[in-house]
Amino acid sequence: MNTTSLSDYLANHQANASIQQWHQHIEQQFDHYYFENGTSIRHIVLARSHAIDESLRLLWQQAGLESSEICLFAVGGYGRQEMLPYSDVDIMLFSEHELNTSQEHSISKFIASLWDTGFKPGVSVRTAQSCIEQAKQDITIATSLIESRLIVGDERFSRWPKQMVSQTWTDRAFFDAKMTEQKKRYSQHNYTESNLEPDIKNAPGGLRDMNQIAWVAKRHFRVNRIYDLVHLGFISEFELKILEEAETFYWEIRHYLHRLTKRDENRLLFDYQKEISSKFGHIHLKEQEQPTNHGVEQFMRRYYRKAQQVATLNEVLLAFFNQSVIEPRSKDYIKQVTVLNERFTITDHKIAVQHHRVFSENPSAILEIFHLIAIHPEIKGIRARTLRLLVLAAKNIDEHFRQQPEHQALFLKIIQSSTRLYETLSHMRRYGILGKYLPAFGQIMGLMQYDLFHIYTVDQHTLFLIRNLERFKEPEFAKDFPVVSSVYQRLKKRDVIMIAALFHDIAKGRNGDHCILGAEDARQFCKMHRISDEDTHLIAWLIENHLLISLTAQKKDISDPDVIQEFASKLKDMDHLDYLYTLTVADINATNPKLWNTWRASLMRQLYTQTREVIRKGIDRPVDYQMLIEDTKFYASERLVQDFSLQRVEAVWQALGDEYFLKESVDDVTWCTHAILEHNQDTQPLIKLRAQRKTAQDAVQIFIYTQDKPNLFATTVAVLDRMNLDVQDARIITSKTDFSLDTYIVLDRFGTLLTDPERQKTVIQALSNALSHVDEYPNLMQRRIPRQLRHFNIENIVNIKIDDVLKQHEIEISTLDHPGLLAKIGGLFMMQGLDIHSAKIATLGEKVEDIFYVTKKNGMLMSDEESTHFAFQLKSALDEASNQVTNSTP
Repeated sequence: MNTTSLSDYLANHQANASIQQWHQHIEQQFDHYYFENGTSIRHIVLARSHAIDESLRLLWQQAGLESSEICLFAVGGYGRQEMLPYSDVDIMLFSEHELNTSQEHSISKFIASLWDTGFKPGVSVRTAQSCIEQAKQDITIATSLIESRLIVGDERFSRWPKQMVSQTWTDRAFFDAKMTEQKKRYSQHNYTESNLEPDIKNAPGGLRDMNQIAWVAKRHFRVNRIYDLVHLGFISEFELKILEEAETFYWEIRHYLHRLTKRDENRLLFDYQKEISSKFGHIHLKEQEQPTNHGVEQFMRRYYRKAQQVATLNEVLLAFFNQSVIEPRSKDYIKQVTVLNERFTITDHKIAVQHHRVFSENPSAILEIFHLIAIHPEIKGIRARTLRLLVLAAKNIDEHFRQQPEHQALFLKIIQSSTRLYETLSHMRRYGILGKYLPAFGQIMGLMQYDLFHIYTVDQHTLFLIRNLERFKEPEFAKDFPVVSSVYQRLKKRDVIMIAALFHDIAKGRNGDHCILGAEDARQFCKMHRISDEDTHLIAWLIENHLLISLTAQKKDISDPDVIQEFASKLKDMDHLDYLYTLTVADINATNPKLWNTWRASLMRQLYTQTREVIRKGIDRPVDYQMLIEDTKFYASERLVQDFSLQRVEAVWQALGDEYFLKESVDDVTWCTHAILEHNQDTQPLIKLRAQRKTAQDAVQIFIYTQDKPNLFATTVAVLDRMNLDVQDARIITSKTDFSLDTYIVLDRFGTLLTDPERQKTVIQALSNALSHVDEYPNLMQRRIPRQLRHFNIENIVNIKIDDVLKQHEIEISTLDHPGLLAKIGGLFMMQGLDIHSAKIATLGEKVEDIFYVTKKNGMLMSDEESTHFAFQLKSALDEASNQVTNSTP
């Protein structure tokens, strides 16, 4: 690669030339070599570092520092010669003695010239004494000194910074400080490589993990290059190759990120993922004119797999350093060894092989080691030397290995006997065993879904699901999940639900229904592992139906006895209900913890308890609607007659239809009726609010009683949106006296509505004012579009059908979420002259799936022609709104 040198450029361009112009010229050459000639990014990165060296030497000379005793060091990434287009230029000006006035002036001139030239420098000026003092106090400074590289100055001082770190930090102190630093860094990224928008520099498995290995090794072995560690036996050629391939990949990504954003950007945000994946040759296919996300998902899968490899090597090599270098040098260190069998020992609370041929001579030991970990809680991990042997041995797992009855029995024992299955399977995944033993699981490793609903890769989500199941038996989590924890602890066979959890999403990424395909995979697994037909049937059924509870609770009216009866008929018995309910709660919490709130929990719990009652009474027993209505009225009247006469209560109820008492709870009927009887101003809207129910403290129930008018729904949801309240559920009932009884379940974005009386007054007043003037189309609040939503192209779907039981049109809408969406939809219904009787609102990441039950103002259904025309109008409006979101500027 031949690029123009700085001296040649300045000579050819004479007075008009500048270092900044030369850098622009040389960056164009770098891009030419990288993009058009395919020059390795490693050569580009190194050449850029050399170019910066050349510039700094000239600026150093121009500042009159060439003959001074001051040394110029590159530190940080610049010290490692790892420079991307917009990387910071970190330098240290080092002097053996205190600076004089003349030197300070020259240094100021030099630093000013750096900014003038266009560099973004990170500058430190230190004497030998201040170096020692600052390195003692700050591990970050000590680390930067390890990376120091002399650019200009006396060669005698080239190794001084590294020597100062050796003087101020022992191996143990430095190692512990860096591990503490890494743990803190990991915590900022949820201890996982699998975040949707990963930071390729700082997240687990990123560039910092590679730096961490080098820092610890360089501090002890006094080497400049990580390659030198191969000759010292600290790292193998195989491990070095993995690190170098990952580093090259990350540098390429950073190169594109820097060019795309024109800054030192290291986060793979949604804003950039599609474009960068295209740079790596991943084509974004189009199917039926709708773009798919296959290309970006494949690119991110490659990243996640690299990150997992790097994180594993970080763990292995640092543990190896600790166990081979640090521990033996500790004065109080005494090795503790307990023999488990002829293959394994427990050494210092970690499992270790007896000799290096254990896995080659006994292939079953690859699984046995995890079974021993599962049944011995005192084992806290795997010794580093054993771990390196295990990672290599995992590559030999093949079909012959999987077909051995001994190996099948061991794998099943791991699932059946482990008291910490999540931890065990996580290690098996990280070290390459799980994906090799279950090839289908290997296919979902690193597989992400390009949406905001699934915030983890499929394999990480699966393991988190298993972790959640295990937590249900722990007292601290039983407080947050009281019902499901009780249900989980009475399951007859927990290994059944663990196998179902392991396979529930194993077919993601394939063509076809992943529930059906995953169930078939599970059947084959059960057959191979000699699991009984009864358990096999239950496992496969759970996988096929693992979305059933979520879909029913979120999309159906679970206050309707017919819905519960139909749902119960699909489960048939309590065992199926208990297993499925437990799996569902764990699954939702493992998909995206932000999705779980007490409102969603209450929906699941309500569906579970109502279905349980139907199963106990007998699924074939017909619903006695009249008895349900009479029971609701009886128990509600018992409470109400303490404050009002029965005649006044019945006078209110006479205006309501039977459906109200069939679907509303006794508590809700009592609360609403009590509020109506206390309300003396028929001309003014009645507005009450409370916690939705004892089981859903973060959900607020808002009851509105007012004269029926057009536009009530559109006006109400517009006000609620302005008040930062998100509607989850709505029920609109019109009495025979033309009064509307509307109930909304909302989630408060700030979480203060129920504890702040002033805010309650503000919300009530805003609703009262708006509902007194509903003749006009409600004003919608203009909100900033969240950044992430701009990068999703969700197909807008509108389905309209007749509900023969309710005699209403059911309108199902699937579209891109954005601020004010529900209010806009309400306005469209208003303009069409439709009354909304109830609504189910479900927000799933970037997507909403809402269901509305409507009639025309006279209670009649739309004609086929009217419904077709409205579906077209509604979809067109949604298309326009979605385009405004995706085309909006950040």
